[in-house]
This record gives sequence, C-alpha cells and structure tokens, in this order.
Amino acid sequence: MAVLLLFFLFPLSISASGDAFIGVNIGSDISDMPGPTEIVALLKAQSIQHVRLYDADRALLLALANTGIRVTVSVPNDQLLGIGQSNATAVNWVSRNVIAHVPATNITAICVGSEVLTTLPNAAPILVSAINFIHSALVSANLDRQIKVSSPHSSSIILDSFPPSQAFFNRTWNPVIVPLLKFLQSTGSYLMLNVYPYYDYQQSNGAVPLDYALFRPLPPNKEAVDSNTLLHYTNVFDAVVDAAYFAMSDLNFTNIPILVTESGWPSKGDSSEPDATVDNANTYNSNLIRHVLNNTGTPKHPGVAVSTYIYELYNEDLRSGPVSEKNWGLFYADGEPVYTLHLTGAGIIFANDTTNQTFCVSKSNVDPKMLQAALDWACGPGKVDCSPLLQGQPCYEPNNVVSHSTYAFNAYYQKMDKSPGSCDFKGVAAITTTDPSHGSCIFPGSHGTNGTRINGTSLAPSNSTSSGCLSGYYYNRGSFTSSFILAVILLCAVV
Repeated sequence: MAVLLLFFLFPLSISASGDAFIGVNIGSDISDMPGPTEIVALLKAQSIQHVRLYDADRALLLALANTGIRVTVSVPNDQLLGIGQSNATAVNWVSRNVIAHVPATNITAICVGSEVLTTLPNAAPILVSAINFIHSALVSANLDRQIKVSSPHSSSIILDSFPPSQAFFNRTWNPVIVPLLKFLQSTGSYLMLNVYPYYDYQQSNGAVPLDYALFRPLPPNKEAVDSNTLLHYTNVFDAVVDAAYFAMSDLNFTNIPILVTESGWPSKGDSSEPDATVDNANTYNSNLIRHVLNNTGTPKHPGVAVSTYIYELYNEDLRSGPVSEKNWGLFYADGEPVYTLHLTGAGIIFANDTTNQTFCVSKSNVDPKMLQAALDWACGPGKVDCSPLLQGQPCYEPNNVVSHSTYAFNAYYQKMDKSPGSCDFKGVAAITTTDPSHGSCIFPGSHGTNGTRINGTSLAPSNSTSSGCLSGYYYNRGSFTSSFILAVILLCAVV
C-alpha cells in the first residue's frame, strides 16, 4: 500500500528518550487535487507539523518553505533503478529535490522507494545501493545529520508475527534486510514500517477481534499474551511494532528505532468490507493519535517513542482497487473533514474536536436562497429561539443571511444535543470546533470565549426536511426585516 509536531531528534538507540509525534501522508491520486497553498493552509489550520510526501513535488516544497513543518520527501519507485545504479543520478536527485529547498523548507528525512520488497521485488537488489548513494550525496552537502534516509516496508515482510517474540523477517530478503539494518544502525536512522491493523483484522477470518484492532479497551482475560515473554498486548498496532523489534533482534540488531510511516483505517468500503466505516475510522485514528502522543511505547519497549504518520490527509478518488482504497483520508479534497476526530487529552495535534466543544455553522460559498430556506425552517418548525437575531438584540449584527443562519443552525444543533444529522440543513451547514460567538453575541454551547483559529469541520448526515412554516427572516439588499417574526415563532412553536 502506498498513498500528523516540534523539532524532533530521532533517537540513536532504543533507549533514547524523546516525545513521539503524529504526522500525515499526502497522496496525490485525486481528480481535483488541492493546490499547494490550499494544502499548506489546511496543515497550518490543523496544527500538523510533520508531513510525508510520496515524491518531492517542487511547488509543494516551495509552499512549505518558512512554515517550520517537518517534511519527509520520497524517491518514487519508478526512479529507484536509476538512482540505485548511478551515484551521479543520486547526487542530481538530492541537488534538485533537497539542496534546492533547504533550509527554507525543513526537510528532515528521505524515503527511498516504498514497500519495495513486496511491490517491486526486482528492484530489491539495488535498494541499499540507492539508499547509500542518496546518503553519500547528503554527506557531501553536509546535510546527513539533519536528514535521515531509510525505506518504508510493509509489515508483511515479518513472518510468524504472533506471538511477537518469535517473529522474524522473511529469510528470502536477508541479503537486503541485513545490509539495510547495518546502514540504519551506522547512520542513526530508523526502520520505517507501514502498520495496518485494518488488514490484519480483515484477513484474520475472525481470529483478530475488532476491538483489538481499534485500540478499544479489553478486559484482562481478552488481552493477547506472548507465552514466551508474558507480555500483554491490548492492540494489534503494538503487537506488530514489537514483532518488528523482535525480528531485528533475531538478526542481532537491538538498537534501531521504528518509525511507522503509514497507519490508518478506511471510512468506507464495498460489500466485502463491512468494517470500513466512518465510526471505525474515527475510533482507530483518534485512539492511535492518543496512544502515540501519550508516549506509551510498546510492551517490549514501554515509553519509547513510536512516531507515526497517518494514512492519509485526503481521500484519493483516483486510486484503483476496492472502494476502501479511495477512502483512507481524514479530509475530502475540498478541505472538509470526513469525520471529526475525538482527541480529548491528546494535546493540540489537529484542531478537530479536542475539547468536545463543537458548533454548527453555515458553509461558505453556498446558495443564499438555500441558507434562507434553512434559516426559515430552523426558526420555524425547528423551534429555535431566534429572538437574539432581532434588530437591537446582541446577534443582529452582522446583518446577513450567513451570520443569522449560523446562529440559528447552531442553536438547533445544541438544542438537539449535537445528535447525528442535526447539523446539515440539506448540506448548507457543517460542524466546527471554532466558537462562532462574537462581541456580546454568545452562541448556545459557548463557554463565553470566542475562537480565532480556523478549525476543521465535519459533516453530519442529513435528516433535515423543509417545512411551509417560515421564520419571517428575509434579506433585501442586505437589509434585514423582522415583520411579525415573534408572532410567526410563537405560531410555529404552538404548531
């Protein structure tokens, strides 16, 4: 499988201390790909400070300049053979894609290929050569201490992975794995691993419980126990990471840290993928972020950082394969989130629902007539108290349909206890964690302080219906009138 912060000193040994980070992968198989400026704006709004690119896109690297965001660039698989066979080609690649952008763009790592052993086995013999050539070019530019080099691998190269203590790498790849691990050890780099509990669960024929894959709490008698070490495993993610540690130990490498370059859960699937759902994707990614940022480590190496890049920032609608392949993203291409992450206690990573304080607001760039109709419904059949919108009241200004509908939508959303579908209004409303209160206009659900940071929003399913009972709020050239509004509200309330 191939396509979320602080200056991070990657540990030189397993015992090294350091805070873990969450990063995000940015793929580009998108029919309406956002521009570099839009991508960087989303990263900033979501407090994302670590990103991994599947190439070294010049425009995006330029847009990332002077942002402080830590960037991992990649040598695509289709360029691997040329670089692995020619030191000059590697020097040229580093010159064009790295030296030309640092220090303005904070490039901190290079992925040489992606899952080469399992997706491009013919290139496996030159993988370590390509890595060495790239690293030598960095040494010549005095960038080797700033930029680490490695290559992401599928966790499927680890065999007999449970119990983790008996895991080992597929012996077929030892001629590649052993020199790779020697390189990682000598340069203080890390084993890059793609970890997908979704696939472990899906392919287990029921042997792996869904709760175990999703980081959900398990009673002690349901935890998986490694009979050799007596270590208890409460989730698939930790078990796979420890299997990689043990597999390296099997080859006498015990001081190489692990960086998880991909992990996530799809939000939608076809009929054969019933557990690819929004709820499961939200649960997995929210729990994963919390688990990583708590510096929990793994049972084998508790407290040791296992930094992780979530797969992925956007849904990639052009990807081939099952429906799930197109639905791993946290966001749609237009910047709307696929779901609102539940991250209470996980720090500031992502501006999604970190406090469980959410609001319903009008979307921008929608038909004002649709907003008006939805406003009429909210202040009418929706039985929202819209009196604060009357002239002379705290929420009268700004006097426009967007501002007034935002107040009414949020009042309805809060009145309905934020239930699913209560923030949609036929597609013109969305959930946000930014408090829309302003001045003396305090919105329902607000703690009384106004938010200023742009946050992600999350669309809830639609269950709103239109009604013939109008609110009486009309706009003519920006002028708001409230004729008979109180009578209309009272009448609708009675109805």
